Amino acid sequence: MSAPRPVPPHPLPGAIGLSHLSAYDWEAADGVCGGSPHLHLVCTEAYVVTGGRGAVQTLSPDGYRDIPLGPGSVAWFTPGTVHRMVQGGDLRITVLMQNSGLPEAGDAVFTFPPEVLADPEQYAAAATLPPGTGVETEKAARRRRDLAVEGYLALRAALVAGDEGPYLEFQRAAARLVREKVPHWRELWRAGALAAAERTGAQLDALAAGDEGYLADATAHRTEPTRLGGFGMCGRRDEYALPGATLPYESK
Repeated sequence: MSAPRPVPPHPLPGAIGLSHLSAYDWEAADGVCGGSPHLHLVCTEAYVVTGGRGAVQTLSPDGYRDIPLGPGSVAWFTPGTVHRMVQGGDLRITVLMQNSGLPEAGDAVFTFPPEVLADPEQYAAAATLPPGTGVETEKAARRRRDLAVEGYLALRAALVAGDEGPYLEFQRAAARLVREKVPHWRELWRAGALAAAERTGAQLDALAAGDEGYLADATAHRTEPTRLGGFGMCGRRDEYALPGATLPYESK
């Protein structure tokens, strides 16, 4: 008897990540309710608004932008763009994340003040939450958000004043923090997004050669959230244990 065929992973199209967020309604030092500002080093992120209203504030070479969000809105931001989700009233978002698995492996860096970013141990202590969804985790998530907002407001004030130096230095500090993670990220990318693209290439080659045999593997898949109401960077997060994702969600 032949051995059973191994079951291959079944990522979402393009090996993207998926989660649902309800934006935090915690008021920050500037009177704005919302999440923890941060950037991604190698992943583009998209917000698909499914309910409520709010905004996403961004810092980039374009300057400071306040992008309104309402039902049906789609906003996305490329690596290096600092983004802060702002609650305007029952804002709910489906997040589509490039390179599933990389954000969970530390691709995101919070806009903590420079002295925190300069010390990897201090950064990890501020960025990492206790496990679970209880009161202590919520308190830690709020402290993390407030620290990120503290650094973000200084970056924003400088950028609005025409000084992009602090923003560029934050990007450099973020890159230094994650550099040692790059070999692991490369493994996740090869197994996820790159492998998905290469499968398409192989299918195109097969079709061009008149071989549609790979269609014999056609099937359908379904999943449910693995955890409801986790504390994400921007809000309460419903998570899926999809290939490439690391659960529970970590930000360190």
